[in-house]
Amino acid sequence: MTEYSTVEARLYASIALVRRAEEVISEIYPSDKIKSPVHLAIGQEYIAAAVIDHLRGSDYASGTYRGHGVYLAKGGDLNSMMAELYGKKTGCAQGRAGSMHLVEAGKGVIGMSAVVGTGIPVAVGHALAIKQQRRNDVVVAFMGDGSTEEGCFSESINFAALHKLPILFVVENNRLAIHEPLHKRWAADTLTERVATYGIPATRFLEPDVLAIHEHVGKVIDDMRTEAGPAFIECHTHRWYEHVGPCEDYDQGYRSLEEGEQWRAKDVYVTLGQSLDEKEKAQIDQDIEASIQAAVEFAEQSPFPAAEELYNYVYA
Repeated sequence: MTEYSTVEARLYASIALVRRAEEVISEIYPSDKIKSPVHLAIGQEYIAAAVIDHLRGSDYASGTYRGHGVYLAKGGDLNSMMAELYGKKTGCAQGRAGSMHLVEAGKGVIGMSAVVGTGIPVAVGHALAIKQQRRNDVVVAFMGDGSTEEGCFSESINFAALHKLPILFVVENNRLAIHEPLHKRWAADTLTERVATYGIPATRFLEPDVLAIHEHVGKVIDDMRTEAGPAFIECHTHRWYEHVGPCEDYDQGYRSLEEGEQWRAKDVYVTLGQSLDEKEKAQIDQDIEASIQAAVEFAEQSPFPAAEELYNYVYA
């Protein structure tokens, strides 16, 4: 594992890997080499980086179909992820899952799902197992604001609170459920306050302050390891690109370019990078570019699954 001189450098490396990997994916995507839809997290990467930096190898993280950042931050293999997007045998799910269903059990990455909200109760199940086994590991469940409208969200929060499970719920609130703005879906923008009524610590971050999120989550997870029970954070953020695919969509009428420009002016990838020692940042960037190029070459040179494997793992 690479050693960095500061927390800022370590977080930047995590954020930069996701940003540059997704930018390269967006460049490749129109060629049809990538065999699955891609939901890019560009602009939101800092949340997963800040939270997962506190996790150990034995901890778990669950993400959504916009999960490249969670997968990579938790230690998922970049080569395996890229090969999975290409539909190759060497992918993390042997080419069967694509971008929306990333999984890396050996690194504690719980299988992701294309169905909104379904990863939440699965993550709670992992937390229940940890408690029953009397381990001091934790689970982090990432979700979008749209997921909080699914019934399993409230059920999972309640169950985790009732049984004091070691799970942190993280809402990446980009204020969009596909193309539907939050103000058309919620009678009141009080998600954090509603969650607090379950008797668990609930905190909202309105700005992309990666260091504040990192500091807060560190304390929360330390407490969780000593049986403090679940906690919740809501991080307001901005999705730079369309719901699915590599293009901007500010011309579609459901959100404004002005809002996008305000968030881009606060881009953590840029601001955090500017705070680093120039030589260290240059080395981080160089290493990331080399690893991404190697991952693309690995994916392109890997074989597709054999035709006779088509019905493997099919039980109905």
